[in-house]
Amino acid sequence: MKRFLLAGALVIACSSKGAASGETITSGDGPGDPGPGGVRFTASGEVLALTGYPFPPASDSDPVFVDGWEVHFTRLLVTIGNVTLSENPDLSPGDQSRTGAVVARLDGPWAIDLAHADASNLPGKGDTPGEQAIPFESIAKNDALKTEGTRYAFGFDAVAATTSAKQINLDAAAKADYDQMIANGCAVLYVGHASFKGDKSDASCYPPDRQSFPDEVDFRLCFKSPTSYENCQNADNGGAAFPNEESQRGIALLGSSSTIAQITFHTDHPFWDSTLHESPLHFDQFAARASQGTLTLEDTKGVDYTEITDKAGKALQWRYCVDPGSEVHAKFSGTMRFSPQNVPHASGADPASGLRDYYDFSTYDQSTQGHLNADGLCFVKRNYASPP
Repeated sequence: MKRFLLAGALVIACSSKGAASGETITSGDGPGDPGPGGVRFTASGEVLALTGYPFPPASDSDPVFVDGWEVHFTRLLVTIGNVTLSENPDLSPGDQSRTGAVVARLDGPWAIDLAHADASNLPGKGDTPGEQAIPFESIAKNDALKTEGTRYAFGFDAVAATTSAKQINLDAAAKADYDQMIANGCAVLYVGHASFKGDKSDASCYPPDRQSFPDEVDFRLCFKSPTSYENCQNADNGGAAFPNEESQRGIALLGSSSTIAQITFHTDHPFWDSTLHESPLHFDQFAARASQGTLTLEDTKGVDYTEITDKAGKALQWRYCVDPGSEVHAKFSGTMRFSPQNVPHASGADPASGLRDYYDFSTYDQSTQGHLNADGLCFVKRNYASPP
């Protein structure tokens, strides 16, 4: 099923009455298990944040860069803030942005490295062996939260890095990178390495006239994309979903144990070739802008996403080292043109009017990467200058 990205305005109501009447909670109970009736918040980049994207893939069903690149992450840093539970996630069947009053809010923020494996991490919500989730906060049972069946809308923000963030699992190298995130205004930072591993004897994978960009690329991709993810769907729920939604919204608290709410960042989004969810992944558009040193997202500013060129100005062609499949869209061919679908193109300098270049395009796709419990789609509200 093709799915266009969700965007728009967020509408919530907050109560200021006493705790038993629904006052929002502004401090948590630490990252440990809060016990029955509580909620434990974790964050995960799934197994791909830990192992990267091998090429060739181990199986046909594994995510892969179809143009033959193997991509690994050294660090994947995010800053999470404004975690909320709100009443009535089903307030508006046709408008996922609308919920009832906020009953619990944890402001944070928390700085987390999703590429940092640790034996103390929890198992992730996905179904791939080796997935890990990093506990960072919890809420214990209290009079404002009901258990046994009551579902609460769940939301969170990716916010700009800040000195006030609680650093959850950052080692010395990650702390140095986080300082750079603060200086540069990044909400999410990808640090890693890409190696071309496609078959160079296959002309469709490595054509004779391939541009002379490198086969080894270090990258640091700073996404200045603060975003709210609201009223997320949740595959853990067993009830029927609304039309055009994949899962029932919200999380239900349990009387017998704590409930895990896993904030999930999908690492593939910045590499999609369209704004359709789960589009094929490509790295050529980044490698073509690389030179000596480390590739940054800034290197893609001014690059026309409707006709990607290398640094010499030569147009790139779509190429495939594995079949991209056609579940999301038909296979692209010819000149490398990324598809914005229904997202407007900007002909001027105003980033709110449309996507101006590949920098905007990749950031737009990246801003949709926040989910609940692995794959639960959230209502997306971009808190930076961007088209809806």
